[in-house]
Amino acid sequence: MKFAHISDTHLGQHRSKKDRIDDTYNAFEQVITKCIEEKIDFIILSGDIFDRSHPPNDAILFLMKQFMRLKENGIQSYFILGDHDQPKTKQNAIHWIYSMTDSAHHLGDGNSIKFKDVLLFGFDHHDVGNDLDGLLEKFKTIDKEVMNHNGHKILVLHQGLNDIHKFAGEMNVNDLPKNFTYYAIGDIHKNFEKKYEFLGGPLAYPGSIELASTEPIKESEKGFYIIDISSENAIPEWIPLDLRPRFEIECDEKDVESKIDELVSKIDSSHKPLVNLTITNLENFEQIRPKIEQLQEKVLELSYSTKSNDEQYSILTEESESIDEDFKRLAVENVGPELAKMAFEKLYPLLNEDKKEIKEIIMKHFEDFKEGKKN
Repeated sequence: MKFAHISDTHLGQHRSKKDRIDDTYNAFEQVITKCIEEKIDFIILSGDIFDRSHPPNDAILFLMKQFMRLKENGIQSYFILGDHDQPKTKQNAIHWIYSMTDSAHHLGDGNSIKFKDVLLFGFDHHDVGNDLDGLLEKFKTIDKEVMNHNGHKILVLHQGLNDIHKFAGEMNVNDLPKNFTYYAIGDIHKNFEKKYEFLGGPLAYPGSIELASTEPIKESEKGFYIIDISSENAIPEWIPLDLRPRFEIECDEKDVESKIDELVSKIDSSHKPLVNLTITNLENFEQIRPKIEQLQEKVLELSYSTKSNDEQYSILTEESESIDEDFKRLAVENVGPELAKMAFEKLYPLLNEDKKEIKEIIMKHFEDFKEGKKN
């Protein structure tokens, strides 16, 4: 017997480009296709299926079509809700979607559901505080309940664990019930899998299936797990997805042109990549600007920044409407909102007959500011 574990699909997330919306749908469709090809028995979705509790219609219709594909192939799905898609009321699109099919089942209330000889427990996301304290008490109860079950026992959660991500953690791995044979967890967007000695089986985060709009562009792999439970032990296998190319480049100012030329030579114009460019030891931005603008025309999204003595400063991102907005942001970040406001509302309009010159002045003073921080 095999099942799939996916998480943090964030369908319906707002994107500035339709291509990036389609990228997320494409990734999800790949997951479903692979599950059908592998003839898995069921799918677990461990939260944040949608990016928000009231997703757009296109996201709802897309998910319905994918669930119909699963149903047509005899594949059941079990889900919980995360912090993004958990509704405030039960009259919500998510509940409506699942009520439309008899092959999808909500695990989030903590009651057990059986699939053949597999026992599943799941809890929707719990916030830190009394809500989380109550969840930890429930763990003690279900741990006793599963002790006498001879088949596999799966726990589904959408929580951050301190041991894995200290900034996103809400509880410790040791807080989890100990008698489950697989721990299907969501919330953290980077994949992680480990077998702890004090737990009954492996613990896994598949991570998100695509980069979220708030995440920096990284070359990290995205995918999901297929878990073989045909034996006594649960054995997870990582399944990578074929996504839009991503490149991270860090180079000295003197190497920018050659690095960009090298990258451009690799680009398939029918599948434009996402690029994160970091420039070290930058002295003259205007000198490399034409090369960066050339790169920007070849890629779908570009973010770039300067780095000096391990301090990184964002210069320009694809989302920026103009170079002026980037300098405003730089000014606010580095001299404070009051001085930035005075500079751009009073000084800048007086000198706007030659904005290029003003930008050069601002950049020079910004570089001087960084030098001052070193000393």
